[in-house]
Formats: sequence, structure tokens, C-alpha cells
Amino acid sequence: MAVQRQGPATALVRLTGSWRLRDHLPRATAVLDQVSTLPGVRRLTFDTSQLGTWDTGLLTFLRHLVEESAKAGIELDRTGLPNDVERLLSLASAVPVRTTSEPEGPPWLGRAGASVYAVGAGAFAALAFTGEVCSALAGLFTGKVKMRWFQFALLVEEVGVRALPIMTLIGTLIGVILAFGGALQLRQLGVEIFVADVVGIAVAQEVGALMTAILLAGRTGAAFAAQLGSMQVKEEIDALTTAGISPVQFLVLPRVLALVLMTPLLTIYADLFGMVGGGLVAVTMLELSVTAYVVRLVHVVTLTDFAMGLIRAVVFGILIAMAGCLRGMQSGRSAAAVGLAATSAVVTSIVLTIIADGLLSVIFLVIRL
Repeated sequence: MAVQRQGPATALVRLTGSWRLRDHLPRATAVLDQVSTLPGVRRLTFDTSQLGTWDTGLLTFLRHLVEESAKAGIELDRTGLPNDVERLLSLASAVPVRTTSEPEGPPWLGRAGASVYAVGAGAFAALAFTGEVCSALAGLFTGKVKMRWFQFALLVEEVGVRALPIMTLIGTLIGVILAFGGALQLRQLGVEIFVADVVGIAVAQEVGALMTAILLAGRTGAAFAAQLGSMQVKEEIDALTTAGISPVQFLVLPRVLALVLMTPLLTIYADLFGMVGGGLVAVTMLELSVTAYVVRLVHVVTLTDFAMGLIRAVVFGILIAMAGCLRGMQSGRSAAAVGLAATSAVVTSIVLTIIADGLLSVIFLVIRL
């Protein structure tokens, strides 16, 4: 590297030989040190006619030279550089380096502030998404939003019909577990018939709806997030927006309605098989007759118990559908982001379901249902 005066206010930087990382390249400040010995220089040009092989070492040197020259108020003329080098420098300068300043005060205060901001931004995004879904639902009832009913029927089949085998298994096992747990204590008191009370009321009021919601969160909520996340990766949602079609109306609304419609029906299905599972334990382990078990169920389980379970199911269905679709719409544009969106949808759905279940239990207690 050599620096020589070319004009009254111009200096020529001549680069020769090999410029690779392993060649112990000079620092960019060495150029400015030599320029400082040439008074009045405010412009640098390059001569690379004898430049040999080069790699990112040359690019790093020139990048630092650009930064240091800008600080010194010296203009750089890149016309003498090889075309490939000039294009790479332009590409590197297209996106400026993002710098972050250290937060003032204790370090934990900065992290706490960032966490609070993230929670607030997430809550605002969820509220805005809920508003869009409600607007689309209102448009559906007023005729301003059209739904593809064939797609809706396919979603109903996916959410409801295909879940019947697993719901049969889970419902029966839940009834068996509840009955077996209660039978051990009831047999000691000689009141085995009350196993119908334990199974029937627990399943109808809460357990059936809760287990259905947890199953749908892992099965359907994650599927919704993965489907919408894959559409984000393939830019299909961007294509819908460009075509003037609302993704919420076209993709989210049918999924929310399908899940909200099928969750109460699956809950009733799970309740019935839960009682059947309890009956298996009552007949085989407690030696009760089928008639006695069924009569006791009809006597103790009321429509109010089923209504409490259905109200829970509707609320759970709304939360699971909204969480799954929201995480899918918020997914990044990579394969890993789709997996994270599905995982986040399951975790969010289950947490919201447990919170809603506790709140509904308090509400039912207050109004004495």
C-alpha cells in the first residue's frame, strides 16, 4: 500500500499484491496517517491495476477506511476499485449497522423494562387480533363477509369427526380413573353406589370439558398454528393481502367457528364415555348392577351440571382457537419458527384454559349454579 498526492486536494491510494486475511494486512488508520502528512487532501482515489488475489480481508480494510474517512471528513472515490469489490461494499453499506446503547441505571431495570414492554406489546397484539376476529364475525352475520362453507365443512371434519377415536379413549380412561380413585374410599364406608355421584358430577361439570380442551389444544390448536405458520413461510398470507383478501376473514374465522362449534359436542361425547368408564369400574370392581349405576346417574346428574360443562367448553374452544390462530399469524418465516409457533400455541392454550377454568369455577360458585 502506498499513498501519494495526485492533485491539490486529492491523494491516490495504490494497492498491489495479495490482499487476503492471512497476509497481515495494514490497518485503515495507516492510510489516514500518511494522508495527514499531505496538507489540504480532502479526497481519496484508488489504483488497483496491480492488485492480486483478495478476499474478505480487502473488504474489511476498505470498510474500515470508509468509516475512518467519514469521521475525518475525507471523501472516497471508489471508481478505481474492482467492480466486484465496489458492489460488495455497496451491499455492505446498504443496511447500516444497528447499534444499541446501554440502558441507564441498574442492569436489572433494563431487563425488567424490556419484559414489561414485551408483555404489553403481546397483550396489545392479542387485543387487536381479537378485534379483527370479532369484526369478521359481525360481518358474517350482516352478510358483508362471505365464508367458503365447503372449507368450513372440512375443518369441522378435521376438528370434530377425526377426534372421536382419541376422545373415546380419553373419556373412558378418565371415567375409569375417577371411579377407581373414589371406589377405594367408598368401599370402606359401604356406600359404593356413590361412585356414580363422583364420576357423573365431576365429568359433567368440569373434567370432561377440561380434558377435551387440553386434548384439542395439543391436537387442533397446534395444527392451526402450524398451518398458518407454513402459509407465512410460503408467503401465501402476503399474497392474500396483496389480492385484497383479509387473512382473518379467509383463514382465521372458519377455524375459530369450527373449533367453537365442535368443542361442546366433543365435550358431551367425552362426558358420556367418561360415565361409561366409571360404570365399568362400578360393575366389575364394586359389583354394582348396571341398572343401579344408571339410575343413580340419572338421579344425581342434572341439566345444570351439563350446562356448566358446556359453558366451560365454549369458553375453552374460543381461547384455543384464538391462541392457535394468533401464534400462527405471528409466526416467522422459517421452518424453526413454525415449530416454535406450534409449541407456543399449545402452551398459551393450556395456560389460558386453566386460568379460565378457575375463573369460571369462582363465577359458578358466586351465582350458585
